[in-house]
Amino acid sequence: MKHLPRGLWVLLAANVVIALGYGLIAPALPIFASTFGVSVTAVSAVISAFAVMRLAFAPATGRLVTVLGERRIYLTGLIIVAASTLACAFAASYWQLLLFRAAGGIGSTMFTVSAMALLIRLAPPQLRGRASGYFSAGFLIGNLTGPLIGAALIGGGLKLPFVVYAIALVIAALGVAFFMPAVPGHAVDGAGGAHKAVETVTFATACRDNAYRAVLASNFAQGWASMGVRIALVPLFITQGLGESDAWAGVILAFYAGGNMIAILVAGRLSDTYGRRPILLPGLAIAAASTLTLGYSPNLAVAVALTTIAGIGSGLFAPTHQAALGDVLGTSQRGGSALAAYGMASDLGAVIGPLAAGAVATVFGFGPAFLLTGLVVVVAFAMWLPARETNPDGHVTAPDDAVAVETLD
Repeated sequence: MKHLPRGLWVLLAANVVIALGYGLIAPALPIFASTFGVSVTAVSAVISAFAVMRLAFAPATGRLVTVLGERRIYLTGLIIVAASTLACAFAASYWQLLLFRAAGGIGSTMFTVSAMALLIRLAPPQLRGRASGYFSAGFLIGNLTGPLIGAALIGGGLKLPFVVYAIALVIAALGVAFFMPAVPGHAVDGAGGAHKAVETVTFATACRDNAYRAVLASNFAQGWASMGVRIALVPLFITQGLGESDAWAGVILAFYAGGNMIAILVAGRLSDTYGRRPILLPGLAIAAASTLTLGYSPNLAVAVALTTIAGIGSGLFAPTHQAALGDVLGTSQRGGSALAAYGMASDLGAVIGPLAAGAVATVFGFGPAFLLTGLVVVVAFAMWLPARETNPDGHVTAPDDAVAVETLD
């Protein structure tokens, strides 16, 4: 970790602050929306509006990153979310809250896409998996601790978490502005030390690489299973399917996060040493097997065990496929539409997954719903089987890390 450049340290620190702040408003937002006397569906719309705007604005963000650069778009995104979050605190009506929260989704996708671009550009190729692991771990730490702090802040009023999050985002933006070195417009060729102009990898170019297509599949599965169904359906399964108390619904998510954290801390380092696929494929297999069977758990103990195992599987493949994406795009490339599509894959899975699995659970029960979710992960596993190894034997595939292979099937 001591060999990571200063700019990457700044990015990792800002990531923790952002995730912590996002968790701060998680318990307050639905309660605040309900104070306007609207229905549960309307409250849910405030949550969904953020994700929908992230998804809709991702392609434009990819183009903006290409034209204006990663650092500038990252800072702009942080300021937009800070302003929209502060505006939420002073929303005078439901429709104002909906509008302000939706605007935050635009800023969110700006700093998310550009953060991934910065991670790829700043991380040394031989430490890319490790950097991705710490990046994911920082986000997880923030998401775990944020809701606890946010719940405590609600005691000071529902507006307080929004104000604190806005301030945290401004602090993160100032940290990046003052302490992150400018991202170079040229990359150094490792072979001869010459400077090469940064090029843009388009979505069409990246799709020629079967590793990139597999990355999209696994990120879609991650959004569906880990970011969507885990939040929407697992608590319901515990309370309605197994008849346990509401408290256990939160505890089981903590077990998932614990398994996730354990795996994340080792997955990146292992993938730098042994390659991406030897870590990624077992992670997908573990996540698929535990998810396929979760809905048929006979009791709470089995459900807790399977959820923990699913967290371990997700922790193995999530940072590893981020590193594989970095291998495909390379430090001498700007991701552009290819990078935007990566973020969209996860967001699309997070939107479709809960709706599809929820509909199946309503008609057929929790078992088939988790079976469907597990099959999505199985498809991602199948996509990775023929995919090339982007970091064979712990080494980068090409001196400039670029998408340079014409026929990869």
